[in-house]
Amino acid sequence: MKSISKFDLLSSLEHEVENHLAEAISVFQNLPEETLLKPAPDGGWSMAQCLAHLNSYGRFYLPAITSAINHPAGNATNEKFKSSWLGNYFTQMMQPGNSAKKYRSPKNHSPAPNLNARAVMAEFIQQQEQLMLCLRKAKVTDINATRVPVSISKWIRLKLGDTFRFLIAHNERHMLQAKKHLDKNQTCTL
Repeated sequence: MKSISKFDLLSSLEHEVENHLAEAISVFQNLPEETLLKPAPDGGWSMAQCLAHLNSYGRFYLPAITSAINHPAGNATNEKFKSSWLGNYFTQMMQPGNSAKKYRSPKNHSPAPNLNARAVMAEFIQQQEQLMLCLRKAKVTDINATRVPVSISKWIRLKLGDTFRFLIAHNERHMLQAKKHLDKNQTCTL
């Protein structure tokens, strides 16, 4: 990834989060609980499980991002962002369309089969709102120098900008998975 304006990157990511939030509210929030909990025909996760998986990542990353923003490194006037090779790799791995490969979810991020779908939805919406606030606060942070640990190892730390890119690409990947399941449910149950 070439160098990009920090403000352009954060605005683009903010737009993606706004879309995820809008879809959660308009598409998923008012679905019947049995629709949200119905497993995919291929044995995959239900819509609620897709969002619960994202919630588990949010429970790790949102406090880590908030802490990083509250304890920034570098010069906040740095207005350019350049992804690290590792940050770019993780983001590319998660971006829908870049990889048809399926990844196994780490055990601590695998959703339970029996969920309270309403609680999952409420948490997801709350997390997207919190992520939006973090993106806005990051505009006065050096997103190159400020680092965030990754969920698979506290020793690996990504640039704040890469953490946002990865987390939002991961959200997009599973939002698409849930919407694909919705399409199958609509043709099967409605």
